[in-house]
Amino acid sequence: MTTARTAPLRSRPRLPDPPEREPDEVTSFDHLHQHGNAHYLALHFGQPETTLVAADRWIAPHPNYGTARLRRPDLLIAFNVDPELYRANNGYIVSEQGKPPDFVLEIASKSTGSVDTGEKRDDYAALGIAEYWRFDETGEYHGARLAGDRLVAGRYEPILISEPEPDVLEGYSAALNLHLRWERGRLAWHDPQTGQHITTFESVDQARLEAEVRADEQSTARLHAEARVRELEAELQRLRDPSD
Repeated sequence: MTTARTAPLRSRPRLPDPPEREPDEVTSFDHLHQHGNAHYLALHFGQPETTLVAADRWIAPHPNYGTARLRRPDLLIAFNVDPELYRANNGYIVSEQGKPPDFVLEIASKSTGSVDTGEKRDDYAALGIAEYWRFDETGEYHGARLAGDRLVAGRYEPILISEPEPDVLEGYSAALNLHLRWERGRLAWHDPQTGQHITTFESVDQARLEAEVRADEQSTARLHAEARVRELEAELQRLRDPSD
């Protein structure tokens, strides 16, 4: 079993803190965090000692890489790496993790749309990131509502996007073994092994409500059954003692 590398205790240069996001970039929060997508992705993959699900910190090929071309994806996923080293470095340094991230995702916004489809695509390919995905609620800023690229011989090739049902677009991520979906403007993650979406805050609430309804139904059925038993016992008592 692969184990995480232990972060060195020596002091190390850290990558700089990213600047504040533009106001229109709250779209990344809306689609990745408000509904629990990033949280439940981390739970879905498990193995927190070696699996990194992170956002909003830089990726760099080595510690002394210039800041001009640093990139910070809206979502980064990497397997068999050291999450503690990521936190110590204030970002993902490829040379220290020993491999590039397996997956990055960008959420469209007006201020970043053209960069997501141009410069970032080139930079992520140069970093050796296996898959680069883009999600656009309306398709206005990326030119497509859902798009993905897979690295083949050092270059990105488009991943097939299908429409399994009306208002649903879907593409398969081999890196994650999940389907990414654009569903009526929402970002969704579908597990082909279970045939179900991964958990979200809404699905947890829905499951709780359904459990409460079932419990209420069972309680009502039990009360009805107890009342019927009492009726039958009373009828049996009358049959045994007709003088009453």
